[in-house]
Amino acid sequence: MNAASRKNPADAKLGFFGRIALYIRQIFGELKKVQRPSRSELWQMFLTVILFVAVVMVFVGLLDAAFSQLSLWIFG
Repeated sequence: MNAASRKNPADAKLGFFGRIALYIRQIFGELKKVQRPSRSELWQMFLTVILFVAVVMVFVGLLDAAFSQLSLWIFG
């Protein structure tokens, strides 16, 4: 079975602009399926990201301070 025989025959009859319109309709159809978070879920995710970023900043800051102190001891 080749690729041409697997295509939907109705799609083959569509012209260039018809395929673009079909694509846009499919996009909106998929967007209707998207489940958006509630306000409380969004706030919880926001706080989780902020906390994670703060923890990573502290960790990188401590590593930076340790390596700078180590370079001062080595190179004086």
